[in-house]
Amino acid sequence: MGARLSSVNGPEDLKKMDVRELNELACEIRTFLLEHVSQTGGHLAPNLGVVELTLALHTVFDSPRDQLIWDVGHQSYVHKILTGRRHLFNTLRQYQGLSGFPKRKESEHDIFETGHSSTSISAALGLAHARDLRGENNHVIAVIGDGSMSGGMAFEALNNAGDAGTNLIVVLNDNEMSISQNVGGLAAYLGRLRTDPKYFRLKEDVEEIVKRIPHIGGKVLKSAERVKDAVKSLIVPGMFFEELGFTYLGPVNGHQIDSLLGVLRGAKKTHGPVLVHVLTKKGKGFISAECKPDFYHGVGPFDLSAPPDPGNSGGVPSFTEIFSEALRQAAQENDKIVAITAAMASGTGLDSFAQAYPRRFFDVGIAEQHAVTFAAGLAIKEFRPVVAVYSTFLQRAYDQILHDVCIQNLPVLFALDRAGVVGEDGETHHGLFDIAYLRQMPNMSFIVPRDGNMLRAALLTGLAHQGPVAIRYPRGKAWGVPAGAAELLPWGRGEVLRTGRDVTVLAVGTLVEAALAAALQLAEKGLSVTVIDPVFIKPLDEELILAAVQDSRYGLVTVEEHVLAGGFGSALLEFLEQKKLTAIPVKRLGIPDCFVEHGARELLLSKLGLTSQQIALSCLELARETEKTLPWVQSGRE
Repeated sequence: MGARLSSVNGPEDLKKMDVRELNELACEIRTFLLEHVSQTGGHLAPNLGVVELTLALHTVFDSPRDQLIWDVGHQSYVHKILTGRRHLFNTLRQYQGLSGFPKRKESEHDIFETGHSSTSISAALGLAHARDLRGENNHVIAVIGDGSMSGGMAFEALNNAGDAGTNLIVVLNDNEMSISQNVGGLAAYLGRLRTDPKYFRLKEDVEEIVKRIPHIGGKVLKSAERVKDAVKSLIVPGMFFEELGFTYLGPVNGHQIDSLLGVLRGAKKTHGPVLVHVLTKKGKGFISAECKPDFYHGVGPFDLSAPPDPGNSGGVPSFTEIFSEALRQAAQENDKIVAITAAMASGTGLDSFAQAYPRRFFDVGIAEQHAVTFAAGLAIKEFRPVVAVYSTFLQRAYDQILHDVCIQNLPVLFALDRAGVVGEDGETHHGLFDIAYLRQMPNMSFIVPRDGNMLRAALLTGLAHQGPVAIRYPRGKAWGVPAGAAELLPWGRGEVLRTGRDVTVLAVGTLVEAALAAALQLAEKGLSVTVIDPVFIKPLDEELILAAVQDSRYGLVTVEEHVLAGGFGSALLEFLEQKKLTAIPVKRLGIPDCFVEHGARELLLSKLGLTSQQIALSCLELARETEKTLPWVQSGRE
């Protein structure tokens, strides 16, 4: 660890440093990030890009009195290093260790928890109004990326903030836009001029003098304002924000600490809402990340001496890769298939589709609500839209799925990547709620493939269905690697994978493999287990379930990588109630009524009771409980 970094135990230590020392500290922080993130995995490129910006923010402002809110939060590592958590970085994203996102329980400097994009300005405006109501005078700063700014919620908040007029600073971290030196220099000059108190006093004095001119003062002032706005629109890149009611400062080089300090100090003195436009380079200081910022956005552990090659995944394909190839093949045969992503082309596997069919590929930015209704519009005209999205992010478009797709019964296919426990990203990224919020919608169908082969078949089946369909599949390597041509699944039918007479386990998707392993373990103990893959969450295979009820001596066990409230187990109980079979013993295994923290997937599944050993134990418990309490077992039903 460098000498500068070892001396920083809190933001107050930065205020003792000059620009040269802060630049030295920036270099040490980048080294620290590379050393630790290469060991633990995490969001590398975003954090390398905001080192100087974070240093400048903590130098100019006084956290936690001044409140910093990081949109999404995956760029908050430097903030955590500077706020007393440097010694915890060996636990980053590990179970019960340091979170990769802001967490209020970790530090008073984490004022608001984030994980999904486009929320920071809304939260900051709420904090600013709370400050005003309490008669306080601290600063509130939202740091938002250019990608997050594409989300509709960010624009709603900008519109409200500009109209409200309260003191608020929005830092736009723009790591994609490039701008020439001349334009940048001119804009920076204008920014300095407009934050100078002398400028504001002069502007107010001139306006007052002009207003006093008899008869024509008001007209002259209006004409002057029109001329001024016309000139500003030509030379000031932030005219859009100015029209919303913000004072626009920038753009400023986000890797020049002296420039950042100057513009942030100017923003601090400016009354009303301010937008500071900062230009940064994602992955700054690590050439591999600079060249491939998307790949190094979030990475697993890797060898720093031999950084991973984005073009060589090797080995067993992931569920995402299988989906990607299957969709591309389907699109080759059907020119009505179109693909839509909300700024996650590579993460959802649609980058290869975009290369093959650029006119049929649409990246709408971080705007899941728009993506869904946009898909509905395409479906109206007989196209077959596939919306590929992480399960957790589709939550943001609930209303659009219900009103714009399901009510009209439109054939939109939702490919839900990262379903289930996704590991180290934690509460905001686990895909644990999709079955509950989708199966309740009329006209929606839901398929959960257990392996790569079935994922291909599910995709073809969903594309052939005349209505909305959701397909969920997990992150990571697939089992059941595709071989041969995929065939359509029998609509609404499950599959018996193993037969027995004592207990029936109905396991969903990712946990079918664990259920089969549990059945083998139980066979050694003398308990005979049927294992069923329901395949379809909606519609349920009612005939298969009734047969399972009839043939199971001790009852049913449901297993799912999803919350118990509203999940597959709930759907089964609802069906049994409809058939007046409420006396049938049912044990449901899944996610209890809690948020699941970050950690390795295998460890989290063990903590949640979803390993093969724990499934086997639940089957044994069900058998023992049933034998003791239910008279129909002794009455000859067996």
